[in-house]
Amino acid sequence: MSTNSIVAIVGAVAVVFWLASAYWTVKDARRRIDDSWLLLLAALVGLVPYIGPLVYMLFRPPEYLDDVRERELEIKAMEDRLSRHRLVCPVCRSDVDPSYLVCPICTTKLRQACVNCRSPLEALWQVCPYCETPIEAGASIVPRRGG
Repeated sequence: MSTNSIVAIVGAVAVVFWLASAYWTVKDARRRIDDSWLLLLAALVGLVPYIGPLVYMLFRPPEYLDDVRERELEIKAMEDRLSRHRLVCPVCRSDVDPSYLVCPICTTKLRQACVNCRSPLEALWQVCPYCETPIEAGASIVPRRGG
């Protein structure tokens, strides 16, 4: 092989590598950048031989747009779940209404009833908010299986 053919092969490989790195820069920028002007800027930076893709890699957004959207959907789903305040039985995990004194499925005692008005009471309450009857200090609600 002559020197000219070796130079031509090395030059062809260098051009192919340069075009491939520019193509990779544009392809990666499309997955990470939503703004068309920034996409154009990334493509122009990617066309700078050899140094352009390295500069792009230093300043590109850290996440893909799909990952950002997926994370936002997951956060929204978690916020929806947390805002529902769904009450479940601590034993059988069935849905229970806040006014239930016992679970209708497994008969676990969920709340204490007021001795005067029979309204359901929360564990930390000192007085019934419905009839103002004081709650005895020893009456605590411990989930247990009923019979």
